[in-house]
Amino acid sequence: MEEKCRAGWQRTRCRYGPVRLLGARILPHHLQFRGTTVGGLSGIDYDTRTARYLLVSDDRSVLAPARFYTAQIELDAGGLHDIVLTGVTFFRRPDGKAYPSLDEWGPEQFGFPPADRGVFGTVDPEEIRVDPRTGYMLWSQEGILAESGAGERIVVDPALRISTPDGCFVRDLPVPCTELYSGGPGPRQDRAIESVTYAGHGNLVVSVLEDPLLVDGPEPTVLAGGLTRMTVQSSEGKILAQYAYELDPLPPGPDGTAADGNTGVSSILACDPGTSTRFLVLERAFVAGRGNRVRVYEADVSRATDVLAAPSLVGAPITPARKTLLVDLADMGLDRLENIEGMTWGPDVCTGERTLVLVSDDNFSATQRTQVIALAMARAGGTRAA
Repeated sequence: MEEKCRAGWQRTRCRYGPVRLLGARILPHHLQFRGTTVGGLSGIDYDTRTARYLLVSDDRSVLAPARFYTAQIELDAGGLHDIVLTGVTFFRRPDGKAYPSLDEWGPEQFGFPPADRGVFGTVDPEEIRVDPRTGYMLWSQEGILAESGAGERIVVDPALRISTPDGCFVRDLPVPCTELYSGGPGPRQDRAIESVTYAGHGNLVVSVLEDPLLVDGPEPTVLAGGLTRMTVQSSEGKILAQYAYELDPLPPGPDGTAADGNTGVSSILACDPGTSTRFLVLERAFVAGRGNRVRVYEADVSRATDVLAAPSLVGAPITPARKTLLVDLADMGLDRLENIEGMTWGPDVCTGERTLVLVSDDNFSATQRTQVIALAMARAGGTRAA
């Protein structure tokens, strides 16, 4: 599969064969499970140790404390058959308490120094990954820029947080100061660290900003994409490198012209456990009147410029990651495509194909759905079911 060369892209060949839809399932709206409302599922990961899936909710402790669910998802070469929730775990602060909502936190947050506000205050979970070496959870929280009822500015910085399987706080990994709301111009509101994955057999952590930093240029438009940053660090936290990733332009509105919308990276996944250079990147866009566009690319950073020291990507002489279209979900024959935000490799099936499982964030809205999609793909040069 070879993507046609577009502006700023390098021609490259995808390492996977054809992609087919195994199936899609919809969870009931406002499904109640063990005293919580299921929704806002913005990240998913498959734990090979337990053969269960983890699904993180981006509920900011409003409907229930910040949490992730465990589930069994039954799929095989013949389809996606069933989804059964098996547990819910609440994330805990260093003091053992659940994370409060912004309203519950209230004036208390002003007693914490900025560096501790994300540790003890409210959080905005986005993606979850299981450490293949320890079984601990790594999860991203996008941070919060808000205003209190009294008019005070509330700043909670983005974070990469490690928790035990039962949700207890372990530690935070360092985040580049340019990616913090409190570190300068920083990221745009709700466009910070959305995506994270383990690589290098768990020795590396790779994270991606949803959209360009303020210093790196405008958000994508119908006429042009944008450059966001992909950060590579050791699992102990040392920041090793950073690469530019070129986002697609925003889809046009129904009449072919510009319309209200947004686009960005909502998930990243290592192509295989040992890689340090190849990743699947999920780009998700929404345009009013048109709906959602979801594409999964294979990104290769092996020849990309390290931009860690670059103060701005605007006009910089750099080579971004090479990207190749793996699948556009518009081509999968779904009756309706939801706000897909999470993806994970599932188990291989008997045909030898790899499975890729995706989940949508319904934003707890009655007009959106929690959609789970399972795809199967052959490795390049391999076989697949007819």
